[in-house]
Amino acid sequence: MTDPLSHSLADQGIATDATIHANLDSDALTEAALANGEGKLAKGGPLVVETGKHTGRSAKDKFIVRDGETEDSVWWDNNASMSPAHFAALKDDFLAALKDKGSLYVADLFGGSQPEHRVNVRVINELAWHNQFIRTMLVRPTKDELRGFTPEYTIIDLPSFKADPERHGTRGETVIAVNLSEKLILIGGTQYAGEMKKSVFGILNYLLPQQGVMPMHCSANIGPDGKSAVFFGLSGTGKTTLSADASRTLIGDDEHGWSDTAVFNFEGGCYAKMIRLDPEAEPEIYATTQMKGTVLENVVMNDAGEIDLDDNSLAENTRGAYPLSSIPNTSEENMGPPPSTVIMLTADAFGVLPPIARLTPDQAMYHFLSGYTAKVAGTEIGVTEPQATFSTCFGAPFMPRHPSVYGNLLKKRIAEGGAQCWLVNTGWTGGKYGVGHRMPIKATRALLNAALDSSLNDAEFRKDPHFGFDVPVAVPGVDSGILDPRSTWADGEEYDATARKLVQLFIDNFEPFAPHVDEGVRQAAPEAA
Repeated sequence: MTDPLSHSLADQGIATDATIHANLDSDALTEAALANGEGKLAKGGPLVVETGKHTGRSAKDKFIVRDGETEDSVWWDNNASMSPAHFAALKDDFLAALKDKGSLYVADLFGGSQPEHRVNVRVINELAWHNQFIRTMLVRPTKDELRGFTPEYTIIDLPSFKADPERHGTRGETVIAVNLSEKLILIGGTQYAGEMKKSVFGILNYLLPQQGVMPMHCSANIGPDGKSAVFFGLSGTGKTTLSADASRTLIGDDEHGWSDTAVFNFEGGCYAKMIRLDPEAEPEIYATTQMKGTVLENVVMNDAGEIDLDDNSLAENTRGAYPLSSIPNTSEENMGPPPSTVIMLTADAFGVLPPIARLTPDQAMYHFLSGYTAKVAGTEIGVTEPQATFSTCFGAPFMPRHPSVYGNLLKKRIAEGGAQCWLVNTGWTGGKYGVGHRMPIKATRALLNAALDSSLNDAEFRKDPHFGFDVPVAVPGVDSGILDPRSTWADGEEYDATARKLVQLFIDNFEPFAPHVDEGVRQAAPEAA
């Protein structure tokens, strides 16, 4: 099924003799991908595709055009720049490449579910499966909305395009170039579809703070009491797993906005890691691997159409994109009320942090700007002991503005709405990685449930001597010993030394942010012994 474009490509200065396949539905895009030889069907109907050498984002090949619009608004310490002249050459070559295509797939979509805070995005693809992916991941307009759709931002994604470093100012043949003045994003030299999704996230991270809306790299859900919660966390901390709770309504798993009136999903789908997915631990996500409309990236499949989620021979970062409607118990509106609870997840491989701690608004801003988790020994060559990882705002690669912009917004939202914030450690207890063990998920869920229903606020608390936040002393259904990390170590002095080391890592990491925050946030820092 196809809908015409309300504004033609010619209206945008895009001239091409290609056959334009506009706003096809998922079934039609799957058929086109199969006809083009772009992928194969697995049992149950998912489209299985391969992304070639790029099995993840090419972060070092992303550029923002540095011009009058962005010179003073973009955080250049975190974002690579491209000159307007290089972008102009790149754009000319992209438009020339479009003229030679036999077919193009175009989708008009929304980034964001709340009408007053969403952006109209047109995506132009040479691959049908890419168009199906982005149509799955963004918010799909109704027929009435399509009729009046005017594209604000345009993404052109041509995996076959090869950038020229000398002509285009790139590192190599791969490029993700963002021009915020022209509202145009050009992606070339990579088949990894996630570049499109994160490009829209970057747009919203740039635009929404000016509207007073807090963009967040987080999951979100709603409890039986009608109150919502958001879960910040880097990869491996439990963001998706802990927000997927059968007793709570899922809003979304990755990207959201916090406005005056709602927490709203930026997306209309989920993009889940599939490698070694456990059908018993995550049955809802597993079920999507056998559904029509799902796109499986780099998942190994045999000639009989049977997939093997344990096989990482194509990629460790195997992924599945599926619409939110494939998951039971999701929000029909794709949004909920402003959050009553903010959860910040960390996997502390040093074994220092308690399983849960209550944060003041100042402490919340401090830990949000820190964005701490830890790599474990053995995950990378040369990593023999835990290594701290700090990704500011729990999503530094996607933040075009300075972190203080997002941190101040979060602090304001928490203070004005009265949201309670908690730091939850899903990492190690009883010692660092290799000595201790992973925090029992049963204990984490019990503590999380107590935080979400507000009963945890009635507990007795102690002040953590290193980080200064409040830690519960006893919680029903949870072994009290686990609440005091030092007591779980065989050697208390070794715990103290490790804690001092982690505190210093926090202090050193926060130094660049200190001049941009107020005294209350600076005082929320842990104290070096």
